[in-house]
Amino acid sequence: MAMAKIGVLMTCPMLSYLEEELSKRFNLFRFWEAPCKSEFLTRNSDSVRAVVGNAFFGAESELIDALPNLEIVSSYSVGLDKIDLVKCKERGIRVTNTPDVLTDDVADAAIGLILATLRRICVADGFVRRGLWKNGDFELTTKFSGKLVGIIGLGRIGSAIAKRAEAFGCPISYHSRSKKPNLNYKYYSTVVDLAANSEILIVACALTEETRGIVNRKVLDALGPKGILINIGRGAHVDESEIVAALIEGRIGGAGLDVYQTEPDVPEQLFGLENVVLLSHAASDTVETCTAMADLVIANLEAHFLHKPLLTPVL
Repeated sequence: MAMAKIGVLMTCPMLSYLEEELSKRFNLFRFWEAPCKSEFLTRNSDSVRAVVGNAFFGAESELIDALPNLEIVSSYSVGLDKIDLVKCKERGIRVTNTPDVLTDDVADAAIGLILATLRRICVADGFVRRGLWKNGDFELTTKFSGKLVGIIGLGRIGSAIAKRAEAFGCPISYHSRSKKPNLNYKYYSTVVDLAANSEILIVACALTEETRGIVNRKVLDALGPKGILINIGRGAHVDESEIVAALIEGRIGGAGLDVYQTEPDVPEQLFGLENVVLLSHAASDTVETCTAMADLVIANLEAHFLHKPLLTPVL
């Protein structure tokens, strides 16, 4: 089968390596280059048999409806919240994502955010660069080792974070849909109870209707003025206006955030806060992991069109 004739729609700019490799193998349509999306879809809808999306622009209902010959959505992301899975299931459209390959990097980033927030590494860096050390020592910070760590979502990434935090001597607690068997970690059936018994609260669950806004004012108040929140999940997991207010008012001690509600827009009130560390949804963004994710996207597409088993099927 000549795969070079198969139309693949890439929804937005991603890793250049992925774009180049897709272009070598398939008839690649770059959706972001179309000046008028509706005209593009009208002209090319019959040609597109696959969509490659990511955590920002996947395959939502409107796009799926516009592509009558769509067979597979291969996501350059582990998250599925930008894909209409119900519609894909109804239409028999296959869906794949990129689990496992990004687990270590996201877990590493979570630990990095904890250390940077508690030890105020970014602020201390600026202190040295501005020559302030000559006037006296930097203020004392807070240790990480031994802190009570609570994790919302103990899947692949949550478990990898727990393993790393254990190496720092941290007791681990968690909340998930149900208690996990054969684990020594303490389980809390509500997020409020988990937060009340944590000094560091980490959001690591998938975004679903049940987990949207799972960190609200009650949770933040339970975490308290010495607690810190780490979010490497999705921005919509957290009520953004409430975390901004809690940080400004000192109702929580700090935050390390990789994700936001309306990316790339970040609440400007956070920019002046020294107890907040901000990343640009980059927890998995290493050369090694992004290349592995791209290879997995391509391998799933090739498997589908060669009628072989998908490597990481969701549907």
